Amino acid sequence: MDNVIAALLTAAIVAGTPILFAALGELLTEKSGILNLGVEGMMLVGAVVGFIFTIQTGNHWYGFSAAMISGGLTALIHAFISVTLKGNQVVCGLALTIFGTGTSGFLGKAYQGLPTADPVSKIAIPYLNDIPVIGKIFFNHDPLVYIAFILAIIFWLILYRTKWGLSIRAVGENPAAADAVGISVSRVRYFCTIVGGMMAGLGGAYLSLVYAPSWQENMTAGRGWIAVALVIFALWNPIWAIAGSYLFGAVEAMTFGLQIAGIKVSAFFLQMLPYLFTVIVLVVVTIKMRQDAGAPNALGTAYDREER
Repeated sequence: MDNVIAALLTAAIVAGTPILFAALGELLTEKSGILNLGVEGMMLVGAVVGFIFTIQTGNHWYGFSAAMISGGLTALIHAFISVTLKGNQVVCGLALTIFGTGTSGFLGKAYQGLPTADPVSKIAIPYLNDIPVIGKIFFNHDPLVYIAFILAIIFWLILYRTKWGLSIRAVGENPAAADAVGISVSRVRYFCTIVGGMMAGLGGAYLSLVYAPSWQENMTAGRGWIAVALVIFALWNPIWAIAGSYLFGAVEAMTFGLQIAGIKVSAFFLQMLPYLFTVIVLVVVTIKMRQDAGAPNALGTAYDREER
């Protein structure tokens, strides 16, 4: 029984890692006041570009780098429309999701079903890996799992312990006040949106290079939307995003566990579980937290300094 639980928790961490990358990027973007609903499309673009570059170069680190660049460039479109043109952020995000879905399907057509050229190996952390039960669950993973965890801590430190983080939160809460004290609202929002897109691209590449090393059309399967919902679940806190991502990962891992165990449950019902869980979480958080949930006051609102 202990081995089964350990295997489930290990799988939960791996399954939650791509969601954690995307959620951290979305969290940073929303903290600056920009709502990005194009995460799903950015993850798909990152997944296909990362896979293609890995196949062409034979090095998965080039693939991850290319995925981050492609995600950042896609996010740049969102930043230009939302910040410079002051367009509707919801419509723009949805359009980018459609754009990313179509673009990734077109680019990956010739690579569909091919195995990755450079598999990512696990790295066992010395000594910590030898801890009974816990060591195998937390300290025997691929490098990206550790990077995701470290990035979550770094994001928290930046947002809540640095002057730059204070500027980001100020822009998200009251861009007019931030502008009045000399903070460039446009610069902050551009930076956060682009970095958020890079994180989404990295999350997509994790899917195609580590979690399920191959390219399949629409392989994100709604994980981008789960990442958006996870930001609300985490109350816009990077540390809570870690727990939330692994919790969602556990639900996904459980669906495979039930199938492997031979429990007779409809496959369609099992595929629905992560998204059903997402809806339940959003309802509970909305009812419990209301206005104290921590959402930036200016989230989704374009800023025009001429109207200040």
